[in-house]
Amino acid sequence: MKLLSIVFFVVAIGGLVGFSVINSDSNDTVERLLVEEFVPVTVKENTVNTSFVEYLTRGTMKASWYGPRFHGKVTANGEIYDQMAFTAAHKSLRFGTLLKLTNKKNGKSVIVRINDRGPYIPGRQLDVSKAVAMELGMIQNGVAKLEVEEIKLGSDSKPNVLVN
Repeated sequence: MKLLSIVFFVVAIGGLVGFSVINSDSNDTVERLLVEEFVPVTVKENTVNTSFVEYLTRGTMKASWYGPRFHGKVTANGEIYDQMAFTAAHKSLRFGTLLKLTNKKNGKSVIVRINDRGPYIPGRQLDVSKAVAMELGMIQNGVAKLEVEEIKLGSDSKPNVLVN
């Protein structure tokens, strides 16, 4: 029984490691084939820019955040407001517009989707969700100056899914 276990162990290890039996008559040919079989092939390709994403600078906007009082209520575009989603309100940007927001003080960035109208406080251009405010580090102050870039998707990349 012990001999059978040793034989099984040796065969199992051999199977895991791999081995080959080479006929001494054609040693060079078989050895070359074995080596060439596992050499990765490098193919030179032409690089084509397939990026269909543009970032359009929209400048600096003063933003505030809103959350608990509006959570679960209907937004201006008809969806239910979720304070933990990465969304924002703007007075005139189209619903579904994607923005990259960067807090100038700490360099943190997020991407949001416009799904509501506002803010209605003079001097502010954006209202962001609580989740966005947390991510950008603006919960304590309530307001922050954010660098805003609009994300434009090219004509060949029209998504059929909603972001957020």
